[in-house]
Amino acid sequence: MRVIGLMSGTSYDAIDAAAADIRIDGDTLVLTPLGMVSEPYSGELRAAVAAAVPPASTTVGQICQLDTEIGQAFAAVAARANAELCGGSAELISSHGQTMFHWVEGAQVKGTLQLGQPAWIAEKTGCTVVSDLRSRDVATGGQGAPLVSAFDVLWLNGRTSGSVALNLGGIANVTAPGGGGTTADGPAVPIAFDTGPANALIDAAVSEFTAGEQWFDLGGALGEAGTPNVDLLAHLLSEPYYTQPAPKSTGKELFHRDYLLAALRGYESLSLADIVATLTALTARTVADSVKALAATEVVVSGGGTKNPTLMAMLRDELGDIALVSSDELGVTSDIKEALAFAVLGFLTAHGLPGSIASCTGARHASVLGSLTPGSRGLPRITSVPSAPKTMRIEAL
Repeated sequence: MRVIGLMSGTSYDAIDAAAADIRIDGDTLVLTPLGMVSEPYSGELRAAVAAAVPPASTTVGQICQLDTEIGQAFAAVAARANAELCGGSAELISSHGQTMFHWVEGAQVKGTLQLGQPAWIAEKTGCTVVSDLRSRDVATGGQGAPLVSAFDVLWLNGRTSGSVALNLGGIANVTAPGGGGTTADGPAVPIAFDTGPANALIDAAVSEFTAGEQWFDLGGALGEAGTPNVDLLAHLLSEPYYTQPAPKSTGKELFHRDYLLAALRGYESLSLADIVATLTALTARTVADSVKALAATEVVVSGGGTKNPTLMAMLRDELGDIALVSSDELGVTSDIKEALAFAVLGFLTAHGLPGSIASCTGARHASVLGSLTPGSRGLPRITSVPSAPKTMRIEAL
């Protein structure tokens, strides 16, 4: 099946579309990436999203407008991906949408909201769309995140018992296919969770203190120029989220501009470079602490944070003897991974197969994820329903 995965993360900077041919061979999911296209949000739409996410307030009217405009933007990128990567032959589109709110109370996720009305995508492309992939897991008691764990477990299963997947987006998350949790019978089961901010607080600081002229630390230049402040770092590390047990998830509902400004009270004399260096060190430390707790021997990293050499250098220092490997080395381009993961989840949904792993999200059971919006071409033709795959093989074109 030829599938397009659509993704925009918590940094809400761009919409990524990855296309792939996906099939199941015995107990192996075979994935052949076909490429990726990416389109930045328009300045107006990005500003509208930023104005509506926490801690900002919004209205039902603004949410309706955003749902439409994000859906239209996703539809345009999907159509481009279908034309440029698939020659118009895509059979299914799986859209993550744009996360606007992840409702967490204590250790429990009560709800999650991703906008980007799938009807616009179905109308524009003619393809059936799988969307709203997180809500079913939440309804079964899960965190609804990180859903990329299903991809990670298939991908790294059998590599080494100590392999851990790491994604550095706005929020950082890890997946340990070989365990960290146990069943009642004792064998290790996969575990996954959000470790905390990756780029979220760095982006917030840069945007705030440059009055919006910059909105991320390009090339890690600010972080490299600054010096982490030991006292501020210790203050930031006192955040209770870091000591909560997994499964757990978080987002900009916690790690946002006002959170940062409150944390910086008493540190007004610090330069922007020192603030960014400290926040970069925070990401490196919290990720490394989480990885070490999983007894990792290897970290396979992907996501936008890999483009920040200062963050990567700090992370290498924090990890010590634990190997840090780019996902590119294992056949999955870092920029494409999350969109590919949602293409796989959409494929599983279309075949009636679970796309969540209960031990990773904390759900009562694994679930078939998402909702279907049929396209003008009708539902994808499924000739047979295979059994759930146990591993994944990446094949080049």
